[in-house]
Order: sequence, then C-alpha cells, then structure tokens
Amino acid sequence: MVVPKICGIETEYGIIVRGAEGTNPVSASSTLVNAYVESLARSDAPSQPPPVRWDFEDESPGNDARGHVTRATYAPEVETHLVNAVLVNGSRYYVDHAHPELATPECRTALDVLRYDLAGEQILIESMAQARGWLAPDLEIVVYKNNSDGKGQSYGCHENYLLDRSLPFGQLVTAATAHFVSRAIYCGAGKVGAESPGGRADDECFQITQRADFFEEPVGLETTLRRPIVNTRDEPHADATRFRRLHVIIGDANMSEIATLLKVGTTALWFAAVEAGRADRTFTFADPVAAFRAVSRDLSLAVPLQLDDGSTITALDLQWELLRMCTEHAELDGLDAVGADVGDEVLERWEYVLNTLEADPMRLADQVDWIAKYRLVSAYRDRHHLPWGDARLRAMDLQYHDLRPERSLARRIGLATRIDPADVAAAVRRPPVDTRAWFRGECLRRFADQIVSANWDSLVFDTGAKSLQRVPMMDPSKGTRDQVGALLDGCADSAELVAALRA
Repeated sequence: MVVPKICGIETEYGIIVRGAEGTNPVSASSTLVNAYVESLARSDAPSQPPPVRWDFEDESPGNDARGHVTRATYAPEVETHLVNAVLVNGSRYYVDHAHPELATPECRTALDVLRYDLAGEQILIESMAQARGWLAPDLEIVVYKNNSDGKGQSYGCHENYLLDRSLPFGQLVTAATAHFVSRAIYCGAGKVGAESPGGRADDECFQITQRADFFEEPVGLETTLRRPIVNTRDEPHADATRFRRLHVIIGDANMSEIATLLKVGTTALWFAAVEAGRADRTFTFADPVAAFRAVSRDLSLAVPLQLDDGSTITALDLQWELLRMCTEHAELDGLDAVGADVGDEVLERWEYVLNTLEADPMRLADQVDWIAKYRLVSAYRDRHHLPWGDARLRAMDLQYHDLRPERSLARRIGLATRIDPADVAAAVRRPPVDTRAWFRGECLRRFADQIVSANWDSLVFDTGAKSLQRVPMMDPSKGTRDQVGALLDGCADSAELVAALRA
C-alpha cells in the first residue's frame, strides 16, 4: 500500500563564535537557541507563546529495523533549560550534541518541506541577531548550513519519510541505496578537498558531496560513527503497526531551493513507486560505500559503478532508470501520495536536470549547489593559480554556506528560488495545515500555558485535573486544519479540548 509520503528535514548547523578563542560549541549552541526562545517569551504577539519543552518519554533511538535493540550503546539525552523547544509552526529547535539543530514540522509535500526548511534558516538568522545581546560587543555567533568543519568532523542534514510498515525492509534497503548513492549528482552541496573522519583535510580535489568521506557502512544503526548509507533506526513516531519512518542521514544541507526540492521530492516519489510495486528493475552495488565515494569524486558523471551482477552503470544512467519507474508510477497510480501538483513539478524538474547534466552541467549553476560552488571557486582558483588545497578556497567553500545574508556567497550568486519570501515568513509563525503538525502548532499557540511538554506523536496537557492528560497523535496525516479546526475553535481551554477529543 502507498501511504502518504509525509516528510521533513532535521538540519544540524555548523557554529563558531567570531572574536573568541577556544569557545565551547555546546555553550554557543545553547546561547543561540536560548536567545531566540527568550525573545519569543518576551514578545507581546499572541502568536509567540511561552516555550514548551520537548517530551523524551517515547524516544527509542536504539530500536533497529533489523530486529535488534541496542539502547546500551546510546548515551541518555540530557535536556537543559530552554535548549529543546517546540515552536508554534510545529518545528523543534534544540541543541544536539555540539550543534544547533532545527527539525521542520511534518509536511505533506516536498514543496512544504522546502518552505519550512527556509523558515528554519530565518529562525537561525533571527537567533544570531538575538544572541548579539547575550555576548560581549566584540563577539558574534555565526551559523553555517554545511556538513563538515574541514578537520574531520561532520554533522548532518537528515530527512524523514513515512513508509508502509508492510514493505519488506530488505527491499527498502536495495531501493534506497540505489537512489541515495546516485542522487548526489543533483543534490550534492559540493566540497573543496577531502577528509577522513577524525583527520585533517589534505586531499587536492573537489567533490560533489560533503558527506561521502564520512560513510563507512552500507546499512547500520549509527548516525555519528560508522555512518551507514541506509540507517536502520526504527523509531516511527507513529503507529508502529502501520508505519515506518525512514531516517535518512546521507544527504547534504542545501543552499539551493531547487536542490532541496529535488532531494526530498525525488526521494518521496521513488519510495511511493516502490510501495506501489513499480520498481521493475533493481540495482545492487558490489560495494555501496566505494560507489558513493566514486560518485562524489567524479565531476564528469561518467564513472562506471560496479553492480553485484558484474555489470556497471553510471549515477546519471541510474537516475534515468529511477525516473522512468517513477513516471510509470505516476501514469498508472497517480501522485496523491506526494501531492499531485508537486509530484508533477518534481518529475518535470528531475527530467530537466538529468538532461542538462548530460548536455552541460555548468548550465545548472543556478540550481545545483555543487555546480554553483565549483564554478565560483574554480574561477577564483584559476585567476590566482591556486592548488585545490589552498586555504582561501576552503574559506570560500565555508562562506558559501554562511547564513548571514550579507556574507553568504550562495545568496550573492543568484541561485534560482521557488518559494515566495512572504510564504517563508508565514511559515516561521504558522504550521502546515494538512498534517498533525497543525494540531501541535495550534495547541501551542492557543494553550501554551496549559501544555507541559510535546513531541512528534503526543501532547501532554495540564488541564487542572488530578493527573496530566496525554493526547496521542499516532497518525501523521490526522490532526489537520480541516479535521480539527472547528473543534479547536469551539474550545476555550485545554480541558474542553481533551474532553471533546475523548467524547
């Protein structure tokens, strides 16, 4: 069965404190999030309620889709004051390890994911501004939407997709690996040089993706060590008898709106096609990790990737095959699972990008991050006769991802846009209307002082009763404005809401 491809992005941002030596990134990240959340608490606007803490009650990161439970390998989450907040647009804003992280709300389409990803950027920009008031005058917190510090440390941009639990996990792994390895040709963020985990960047090259250096396993549970191409975390944040959440850790953080739309849109389409039984050809790499690294270093897009049956295929040809199967799915089954209009747009853009990659990749410098970055740094490199290992090129690489509007090279070079800035501004304050995120966000806006905690699949209310009241939200497609808007409008407080829901 094809279930709605409800999806979202969790972005870990790089962070530094300019003007300070030896700063603690955990403290800096906490300052960043705290400053933003406190500014919301100070606001007189009714859309900015007091912050609500995250509820860790149902977190189970050690559950493995292969049937293992390895909780002992994970350190417990430690929440400190105001570093794990739920926002009225349905997002989660928090400190994860040594990074600020923002998770979009659950979205019905790839276009909505893009909108809320951009809203996340605006939240981080506002956070930087608010943090100035917490620091000495000569200090500044700067945030980068990238994936590597150039010194062997990588941080992620994770995607999440709702899948049918009945889809055999082995089939999912095969399908996902083929797409994840090859899609980098249009959604890679680009990288000057190479680095090994825990080591220094010293390789003279340019890569398509920032992530290839840090992946070591085809399949696995880890996210920070021995990173796998397909992550097996079985934590659906939904009814586990019906749904699976595929937690995707291999993607780059994109500055290009078109790249983000394609990254999420093609992936959602492909999983829908697989669930519909339209995957009439499978591709299994002889060595998936080696294939991923080969794709990253092949700017010609022509390197043959070895399959386990002895044949070879390029990443570009593989993407053409996946597009063919997704097009057949669209024609035979429709695109309701990904949003019909958005699905049509993604198919159209996907075909255009593949055609252009075949003809002249540089024509995509306004849409594909790695091409935009390559053209930018190559021009500077050629003008000054620099080797790829030159520090100035690495500095340009980092500046491409700078979220400060006046400093970001990505903003300067004229990347194509898809979302109206007014829609982004609205997404900072309002949740999507067609997933459970709407119920979460609206409850926070209306009843924040009566909500004890929140997470993806439940809200905990203090209604004044003897015990706290947990309201589960186990289906991500339920709790939309159309479904519960009138009910919420008719409730003066959380007690009335809980009573109405249980009536």
